[in-house]
Amino acid sequence: MRVLVTGGAGYIGSHTVLRLLGAGHDVVVVDDFSRGAPAALERVEVLAGRPVPVHVFDGADIDALERLFDAEGFDAVLHLAGIKSPSARGVRPLDSYETNLGTTFTLLRCMAWYGVDRLVVSSSAAVYGEGRDLPHVEDAPLAPTGPVGRSHAMNEQILRDVVADAGPALRVGVVRPFSAAGAHGSGSLGPDRTGATASLLTAVAEVAAGLRDHLEVHGGDHPTPDGTAMRDYVHVDDLALGHVAALEALDDADEQLSTWNLGSGRPTSVLELVRTFESVTGRAVPYRVTGRRRGDVAVSYADPGRAEAELGWRASRGVEDICLDLWRWHQRNPTGYPATLAPSTPWRGGVGHRLRLISGVPAAAAW
Repeated sequence: MRVLVTGGAGYIGSHTVLRLLGAGHDVVVVDDFSRGAPAALERVEVLAGRPVPVHVFDGADIDALERLFDAEGFDAVLHLAGIKSPSARGVRPLDSYETNLGTTFTLLRCMAWYGVDRLVVSSSAAVYGEGRDLPHVEDAPLAPTGPVGRSHAMNEQILRDVVADAGPALRVGVVRPFSAAGAHGSGSLGPDRTGATASLLTAVAEVAAGLRDHLEVHGGDHPTPDGTAMRDYVHVDDLALGHVAALEALDDADEQLSTWNLGSGRPTSVLELVRTFESVTGRAVPYRVTGRRRGDVAVSYADPGRAEAELGWRASRGVEDICLDLWRWHQRNPTGYPATLAPSTPWRGGVGHRLRLISGVPAAAAW
């Protein structure tokens, strides 16, 4: 398939683009680099041995997106752009709604105009919120506790309404990734240290490397065995494989709109994660417990049974692998991705051509 990938320079996005290329698909990326890194796509090209055409613009720009659809014959869209984590740095409520809803509107309109009827949308486990029953199953009532989760729940409702009104040709998949973690085994792709993409494990690695004095653990009084929040950590490369599997399963899915959890089914507390990291790396990670953050839930983990049954997908790597791969990435990239030049806007070539400097992430960027 010829696949348009929005947010293809991001953390999950870059790993997914690499896996799409490895599966034989042709990929075109749209990313404005407000959160993604040009260097990530450079490294994808090296690992895949293939160029990655990239167009640099805000995916909510309907004129630019229509020109792209008019120029390219897409078979499918994989929508990865957006804010996934409720704890993303510097993200205000309006950022979440504008970013996570705006591109969905423009994508759906352009798909309808140009007859593209295959779409996979990367949602978020934040749609579940606290939830009444654990593990989270796809058919459970959604109860998001903050703007990020609510914006993704709204996106999912939009998709349900569109599918209900569309003809039977339209096929949509929604994947709900749980906590992305780790890095590519080569040490070439991983989470950036800057802006909204920085993660808990990135902070852990920075403490282990002596770049921070200690780790701040938000909340030590959760109703969990050690008082710290528990999450379902999934290796980012497993998540990439899950997105590809969802795309390839659309034609055989029983429903016009299918939803799949991408999680390991195993919750891990913050302190368990710290102890595992210390064990596999031999590095100490001092920490201090601080107050809870608004909107944080105590426990969140997936029932991944549907993805295994319908996609043949399951998380194959555990927390130890996640920690080792993340540490390898950090050792080779102690400051994250280098500041680099982004391609022209738009530009239909590999990302080796560079015209403008990208350094850092705008404090309140609208994606």
